[in-house]
Amino acid sequence: MLITAIEPRRKAMSAVYIDGEFAMNLDTRTLIENRFDVGREIDDEQLREIIELSNENRAKEKALWLISYRSHSKKELTEKIRRTCTPEAAEKAADRMEELGLVNDEDFARRYADKLIFGKKMSKRAAMSELNRKGIDREISEQVLDEIEVDYQEQIIEFLSKKYKNLEDEKIKRRAVAALQRLGYGWDDIKRAINSFEE
Repeated sequence: MLITAIEPRRKAMSAVYIDGEFAMNLDTRTLIENRFDVGREIDDEQLREIIELSNENRAKEKALWLISYRSHSKKELTEKIRRTCTPEAAEKAADRMEELGLVNDEDFARRYADKLIFGKKMSKRAAMSELNRKGIDREISEQVLDEIEVDYQEQIIEFLSKKYKNLEDEKIKRRAVAALQRLGYGWDDIKRAINSFEE
């Protein structure tokens, strides 16, 4: 097989033509680093290797871009990278980010749990479910949540004073209770907090 043309494309990609036909888009940097030039003869094995290298480079670039935007759990990062490349390349890229210390599930869990509990006023139970959804190991989630001290009464009262000031209206009270249940609070905590809020 002969590389007959390489044309630049968007997002640091190049269109590669083999034997006069468009074959695929590959990462430009990978092509340059591996001296894949017009006029070069390649076999199936070399083509497979360059495709794999291109996927891995694109996955690493995507990982770095995502991490620069905000922190991610390893699972969340892998899933997002997987949208633009192969699952193998996505996993390799996420592993590499973890090796470099750019992805750390425990650190991510701590910051995210704080945001959920103190920012969104969630209960620890609801926060646990969110951490699990982000791919945080159950053991890490439990450890992180055990370290957080929170007064549910205060949390609920703060939530109510921000969003539901007039609980005398039965409709608003029902809405407030439903919202608190969605945040993972049990009926006893809700009832106690509402009573002291109304007082």
